[in-house]
Amino acid sequence: MPAILGPEEIESHGLDDWRFLLRRLEATFRCATFGGAGRLVADIADAADATDHHPDLDLRYPGVLHVALTTHAAGARPTELDVALARTISALAADAGASSEPATTQALEIAIDAIGIEAVRPFWRAVTGYVEHRRGADAPIELVDPARRAPSIWFQQMNTPRPQRNRIHLDVTVAPDIAEARVSAALAAGGRLVDDSHARAFWVLADAEGNEACVSTWLDRA
Repeated sequence: MPAILGPEEIESHGLDDWRFLLRRLEATFRCATFGGAGRLVADIADAADATDHHPDLDLRYPGVLHVALTTHAAGARPTELDVALARTISALAADAGASSEPATTQALEIAIDAIGIEAVRPFWRAVTGYVEHRRGADAPIELVDPARRAPSIWFQQMNTPRPQRNRIHLDVTVAPDIAEARVSAALAAGGRLVDDSHARAFWVLADAEGNEACVSTWLDRA
């Protein structure tokens, strides 16, 4: 199996078009036309077949292509195979005249606080049609969309009930270079800072009625 790479190792490769988010390499490219973006998809597909290593591709009008890379054999974590394919995809995008928009790349998770995680997880698995996934032998079980389109769901252990406080919040994971700007924008839009003691790993924010969201990055993770 190819070697699994951490975010620091990936950053050292100088992949300017790409960002590390939620254990994936992600990039966004904008083409002049929808047809041009479709041809870029075909070129990427051919390159992926040639290396027997395949990305997730999401093409949207008017010509925006989002690419996500992981190695399925490595528990859906990035490896040296993803770094190599990222370089190839960036070269194909440049040849196609596509512009790179790394700052638009983000990932969304739904976090559910629970005292009895084993009791509530089956409900959320059934109601969403998701499947259980563990990113490593010691990692907690999360729920993921089998089509890899919708946000994943993870469960945060609570020890005591928290009345008058929401039990579900959104985790918005962004690249480190835009995290503080995203936090500032949320505060300027009427939000408030609940906790920044874990920054740069995450900032806890709340809206005007106390509903929470976290802006997260891979930096300073334990």
